[in-house]
Amino acid sequence: MKNDELPNIIPVFPLSNFIIFPKTTVPLNIFEPRYIDMINDCMKTNKYIGMIQPKNSKDPGEISPELYETGCLGKITSFRETDDKRYLIDLKGIIRFKILKEVKTDKLYRKCEIDCSTYLNDLVEKKENLKFSDLELIFKDLKSLFEKRGFIINWKALEKQSLDETINALAMASPFSLEEKQILLEAVSLDLRKNKIAEILSTYIFDEYHNTTLQ
Repeated sequence: MKNDELPNIIPVFPLSNFIIFPKTTVPLNIFEPRYIDMINDCMKTNKYIGMIQPKNSKDPGEISPELYETGCLGKITSFRETDDKRYLIDLKGIIRFKILKEVKTDKLYRKCEIDCSTYLNDLVEKKENLKFSDLELIFKDLKSLFEKRGFIINWKALEKQSLDETINALAMASPFSLEEKQILLEAVSLDLRKNKIAEILSTYIFDEYHNTTLQ
Protein backbone atom coordinates (compact mmCIF):
# COMPACT_ATOMS: atom_id res chain seq x y z
CA MET A 1 0.00 0.00 0.00
CA LYS A 2 1.17 3.54 -0.81
CA ASN A 3 0.78 6.61 1.38
CA ASP A 4 -1.64 8.25 -1.08
CA GLU A 5 -3.90 5.18 -0.88
CA LEU A 6 -4.46 5.55 2.86
CA PRO A 7 -7.94 6.66 3.94
CA ASN A 8 -8.33 10.04 5.66
CA ILE A 9 -11.54 9.23 7.51
CA ILE A 10 -12.15 5.86 9.13
CA PRO A 11 -14.60 4.16 11.48
CA VAL A 12 -12.97 3.50 14.85
CA PHE A 13 -13.44 0.54 17.16
CA PRO A 14 -12.50 1.51 20.74
CA LEU A 15 -11.39 -1.61 22.61
CA SER A 16 -9.86 -1.33 26.05
CA ASN A 17 -6.54 -3.04 26.82
CA PHE A 18 -6.26 -4.24 23.23
CA ILE A 19 -3.77 -3.14 20.58
CA ILE A 20 -2.70 -4.40 17.17
CA PHE A 21 0.46 -3.64 15.21
CA PRO A 22 1.13 -3.41 11.49
CA LYS A 23 1.84 -6.79 9.84
CA THR A 24 0.01 -8.68 12.61
CA THR A 25 -3.42 -10.31 12.24
CA VAL A 26 -5.97 -10.70 15.04
CA PRO A 27 -9.37 -12.43 15.23
CA LEU A 28 -12.31 -10.37 16.47
CA ASN A 29 -15.78 -11.42 17.61
CA ILE A 30 -18.27 -8.65 16.70
CA PHE A 31 -21.64 -8.74 18.44
CA GLU A 32 -22.68 -5.20 19.46
CA PRO A 33 -25.32 -3.83 17.02
CA ARG A 34 -23.38 -0.60 16.34
CA TYR A 35 -20.25 -2.55 15.41
CA ILE A 36 -22.27 -5.03 13.34
CA ASP A 37 -23.41 -1.94 11.40
CA MET A 38 -19.80 -0.75 11.18
CA ILE A 39 -18.62 -4.06 9.71
CA ASN A 40 -21.50 -4.07 7.23
CA ASP A 41 -20.51 -0.61 6.02
CA CYS A 42 -16.79 -1.49 5.92
CA MET A 43 -17.39 -4.61 3.84
CA LYS A 44 -19.18 -2.45 1.25
CA THR A 45 -16.25 -0.02 0.97
CA ASN A 46 -12.52 -0.38 1.67
CA LYS A 47 -12.70 -2.82 4.64
CA TYR A 48 -10.65 -0.49 6.88
CA ILE A 49 -11.20 -0.11 10.64
CA GLY A 50 -9.22 1.90 13.16
CA MET A 51 -8.45 -0.02 16.35
CA ILE A 52 -7.86 2.35 19.25
CA GLN A 53 -7.91 2.24 23.04
CA PRO A 54 -10.35 4.35 25.08
CA LYS A 55 -8.80 6.16 28.00
CA ASN A 56 -9.73 4.96 31.47
CA SER A 57 -13.30 5.92 32.24
CA LYS A 58 -15.16 5.81 35.55
CA ASP A 59 -18.15 4.50 33.61
CA PRO A 60 -17.24 1.30 31.67
CA GLY A 61 -20.57 1.53 29.84
CA GLU A 62 -19.90 5.03 28.52
CA ILE A 63 -20.94 5.23 24.86
CA SER A 64 -18.32 7.75 23.70
CA PRO A 65 -15.30 7.56 26.00
CA GLU A 66 -12.29 9.78 25.37
CA LEU A 67 -9.85 8.06 23.02
CA TYR A 68 -6.08 7.91 22.93
CA GLU A 69 -4.55 9.87 20.07
CA THR A 70 -2.74 6.91 18.48
CA GLY A 71 -4.26 3.72 17.09
CA CYS A 72 -3.67 1.23 14.26
CA LEU A 73 -5.49 1.01 10.95
CA GLY A 74 -6.57 -2.54 10.16
CA LYS A 75 -8.08 -4.21 7.11
CA ILE A 76 -10.64 -7.01 7.25
CA THR A 77 -9.05 -10.06 5.57
CA SER A 78 -11.59 -12.70 6.61
CA PHE A 79 -15.30 -12.46 7.38
CA ARG A 80 -17.83 -15.01 8.60
CA GLU A 81 -21.35 -14.65 10.00
CA THR A 82 -22.42 -17.07 12.74
CA ASP A 83 -25.84 -18.63 13.21
CA ASP A 84 -26.58 -16.20 16.05
CA LYS A 85 -25.79 -13.18 13.83
CA ARG A 86 -22.32 -12.40 15.20
CA TYR A 87 -19.46 -11.60 12.87
CA LEU A 88 -16.11 -13.34 13.15
CA ILE A 89 -13.43 -11.36 11.36
CA ASP A 90 -9.66 -11.34 10.96
CA LEU A 91 -8.13 -7.89 11.01
CA LYS A 92 -4.65 -7.25 9.61
CA GLY A 93 -2.71 -4.26 10.95
CA ILE A 94 -1.60 -1.88 8.18
CA ILE A 95 -0.23 1.35 9.69
CA ARG A 96 -0.52 3.32 12.91
CA PHE A 97 -2.29 6.68 12.87
CA LYS A 98 -2.98 9.76 14.94
CA ILE A 99 -6.48 11.14 15.33
CA LEU A 100 -6.88 14.69 14.07
CA LYS A 101 -10.52 15.08 15.02
CA GLU A 102 -13.74 13.13 15.42
CA VAL A 103 -16.20 13.38 12.54
CA LYS A 104 -19.89 13.78 13.23
CA THR A 105 -22.11 11.30 11.38
CA ASP A 106 -25.57 9.79 11.68
CA LYS A 107 -24.01 6.39 12.44
CA LEU A 108 -24.11 4.66 15.83
CA TYR A 109 -20.38 3.99 15.63
CA ARG A 110 -17.68 6.68 15.63
CA LYS A 111 -15.57 8.02 12.76
CA CYS A 112 -12.36 10.03 12.90
CA GLU A 113 -10.16 12.01 10.56
CA ILE A 114 -6.65 10.59 10.83
CA ASP A 115 -3.02 11.25 9.88
CA CYS A 116 -0.52 8.43 9.30
CA SER A 117 2.55 10.52 8.43
CA THR A 118 4.40 9.81 11.71
CA TYR A 119 4.32 6.07 11.06
CA LEU A 120 5.00 5.72 7.32
CA ASN A 121 7.82 3.27 8.08
CA ASP A 122 5.07 0.80 9.03
CA LEU A 123 4.48 0.36 5.28
CA VAL A 124 8.11 -0.59 4.59
CA GLU A 125 8.92 -4.29 4.35
CA LYS A 126 12.54 -3.89 5.50
CA LYS A 127 13.26 -5.78 8.75
CA GLU A 128 14.93 -3.94 11.59
CA ASN A 129 18.38 -5.16 12.60
CA LEU A 130 17.80 -6.91 15.91
CA LYS A 131 19.14 -10.22 17.13
CA PHE A 132 17.49 -12.81 19.34
CA SER A 133 20.36 -12.28 21.78
CA ASP A 134 18.89 -8.80 22.29
CA LEU A 135 15.70 -10.45 23.48
CA GLU A 136 17.05 -13.19 25.72
CA LEU A 137 16.61 -11.29 29.00
CA ILE A 138 13.26 -9.85 27.89
CA PHE A 139 12.08 -13.34 26.92
CA LYS A 140 13.12 -14.74 30.28
CA ASP A 141 11.43 -11.98 32.27
CA LEU A 142 8.30 -11.95 30.10
CA LYS A 143 7.94 -15.71 30.32
CA SER A 144 8.11 -15.49 34.11
CA LEU A 145 5.52 -12.71 34.21
CA PHE A 146 3.17 -14.49 31.78
CA GLU A 147 3.32 -17.70 33.83
CA LYS A 148 2.65 -15.89 37.11
CA ARG A 149 -0.40 -14.24 35.55
CA GLY A 150 -1.68 -17.55 34.16
CA PHE A 151 -1.06 -16.62 30.52
CA ILE A 152 -0.18 -19.49 28.20
CA ILE A 153 2.17 -18.65 25.31
CA ASN A 154 3.58 -20.99 22.67
CA TRP A 155 7.18 -19.81 23.05
CA LYS A 156 8.57 -22.32 20.55
CA ALA A 157 6.24 -20.96 17.88
CA LEU A 158 7.26 -17.38 18.72
CA GLU A 159 10.92 -18.23 18.29
CA LYS A 160 10.22 -19.32 14.69
CA GLN A 161 8.80 -15.91 13.79
CA SER A 162 10.73 -12.85 12.68
CA LEU A 163 11.88 -10.54 15.45
CA ASP A 164 9.41 -7.79 14.65
CA GLU A 165 6.53 -10.29 14.65
CA THR A 166 7.76 -11.72 17.96
CA ILE A 167 8.12 -8.38 19.74
CA ASN A 168 4.76 -7.13 18.46
CA ALA A 169 3.00 -10.39 19.38
CA LEU A 170 4.40 -10.20 22.92
CA ALA A 171 3.42 -6.54 23.22
CA MET A 172 -0.12 -7.33 22.10
CA ALA A 173 -0.56 -10.39 24.34
CA SER A 174 1.23 -9.04 27.39
CA PRO A 175 -0.55 -8.67 30.76
CA PHE A 176 0.46 -5.00 30.84
CA SER A 177 -1.90 -2.16 31.72
CA LEU A 178 -3.87 -0.14 29.18
CA GLU A 179 -1.43 2.77 29.58
CA GLU A 180 1.63 0.51 29.19
CA LYS A 181 0.26 -1.06 26.02
CA GLN A 182 -0.38 2.41 24.63
CA ILE A 183 3.28 3.33 25.25
CA LEU A 184 4.33 0.27 23.23
CA LEU A 185 1.94 1.14 20.41
CA GLU A 186 3.30 4.68 20.17
CA ALA A 187 6.98 3.58 20.11
CA VAL A 188 7.96 4.57 16.58
CA SER A 189 10.65 1.91 15.98
CA LEU A 190 10.97 -1.75 16.86
CA ASP A 191 14.17 -1.12 18.79
CA LEU A 192 12.45 1.53 20.89
CA ARG A 193 9.52 -0.85 21.50
CA LYS A 194 11.94 -3.55 22.66
CA ASN A 195 13.49 -1.08 25.12
CA LYS A 196 10.08 0.05 26.37
CA ILE A 197 9.09 -3.58 27.03
CA ALA A 198 12.29 -3.99 29.04
CA GLU A 199 11.58 -0.81 31.01
CA ILE A 200 8.02 -1.87 31.81
CA LEU A 201 9.18 -5.35 32.80
CA SER A 202 11.78 -3.89 35.16
CA THR A 203 9.01 -2.20 37.15
CA TYR A 204 7.13 -5.51 37.51
CA ILE A 205 10.29 -7.32 38.57
CA PHE A 206 11.10 -4.55 41.07
CA ASP A 207 7.60 -4.81 42.56
CA GLU A 208 7.83 -8.59 42.88
CA TYR A 209 11.31 -8.41 44.39
CA HIS A 210 9.97 -6.08 47.06
CA ASN A 211 6.97 -8.36 47.64
CA THR A 212 4.36 -5.79 46.76
CA THR A 213 0.98 -6.86 45.48
CA LEU A 214 0.53 -6.45 41.74
CA GLN A 215 -2.81 -5.05 40.70
